[in-house]
Amino acid sequence: MLGKSHSLVLAFASTVLQSAIAVAAPPSPEYRLIWQDEFNGTELDLDKWSYRYLGPRRGGINAEDAIVLNGKGFLEIVTSEVGDEFHTGMIGTQDKFEARYGYWETRVRLQEEPGHWFAFWLQSPDMRPTETPGDPATMGAEIDVVEYPAIWFNDVLQTVIWGGYGHGSSASQRTTIPGLNDGFHTFGVEWTEDEYIFYVNDRETWRTSQGLSHRPQYVILSLEVAENPEGWVGDVADGEFPDRVVVDYVRVYQK
Repeated sequence: MLGKSHSLVLAFASTVLQSAIAVAAPPSPEYRLIWQDEFNGTELDLDKWSYRYLGPRRGGINAEDAIVLNGKGFLEIVTSEVGDEFHTGMIGTQDKFEARYGYWETRVRLQEEPGHWFAFWLQSPDMRPTETPGDPATMGAEIDVVEYPAIWFNDVLQTVIWGGYGHGSSASQRTTIPGLNDGFHTFGVEWTEDEYIFYVNDRETWRTSQGLSHRPQYVILSLEVAENPEGWVGDVADGEFPDRVVVDYVRVYQK
């Protein structure tokens, strides 16, 4: 994510999702839908989304034409090989939709090739590089509802980063979800005044009260190309492209 060093999350715990984990029912009956995009039509709704960081980003090029609405109710973020470059895409709701707390969810069919990773995340306009750690209550946090490199097959990473980039802190959970690399899956976070509760396929995978943001944040969908072929997502040169993430919807609920 923006300015993030994945060295912050190397010490994450790994857990296998078991039936003993409580079945969540987010959103609960207390929640009401306040914002959504079902990705109908053939053009991105620019009243809801903006293209982010167009141009060089990490090991790829963010391009508008990497964001495709296929006319069947799905958004596709496509990574393609263009000459000796890899083009991909990122969109966000900054300055168009921001909210504090609630249940935030997407339904996605994940990518298959190495060297790029998908993320559904919440970001604060004030989360930035800092010389000294900031207060997440007012600065906000990076809330990675899901990050997925295809070389992990059935594992996802869920992370909170706070205090600013470079001098901040992080907490993460890596979870194994059988069948993750096949079909559609839902990823959500319930963000309250007291904690974050993360879900995959309506089952709780992790909860933490660390880095708790108390300010409005916005949504980002991204598919990023790694700049380091020896890194955590593998070498993009080993993949077959184009490859894509297919997004069914993004929905936000509040009590």
